[in-house]
Amino acid sequence: MRGLHADTGYLLYRLGLRSGQLFNTFLQESGLRLRHYAVLRYLAGSEGALQRELSTRLGYDPSAIVGLVDDLEKLGMTERRPSPDDRRSKIVVLTDKGRAFLRGTDEAGRRVTNDLLAPLDPVERDTLQALLLRVADQP
Repeated sequence: MRGLHADTGYLLYRLGLRSGQLFNTFLQESGLRLRHYAVLRYLAGSEGALQRELSTRLGYDPSAIVGLVDDLEKLGMTERRPSPDDRRSKIVVLTDKGRAFLRGTDEAGRRVTNDLLAPLDPVERDTLQALLLRVADQP
């Protein structure tokens, strides 16, 4: 097993799985999954996005985005509006209900992160965050 744990890519994969499992457990009460949460979080930092932009930014298949946005729209957390640039296109925007849901998940997100990173001190956590951001920003 030591050989496998020497592989950084594998360790990142395992950490991602564990993080997703912890967060999905929290989200189960709402009927949402981590993929829904990712859409909501992305929209919270924007004025809305085309579905193809969500697909590209989040790395999800375009057909998956349609289903995720449909789910969120049914729950009243997002809505599709005509794009101001192209009336044939729709942008997806976060609703007040979606914003309230995200505010309610902030503490759970901190708990998941704290559970995952418990072995690290604050300086190590900051370093890890900076390194992950640098790697994640690669094309």
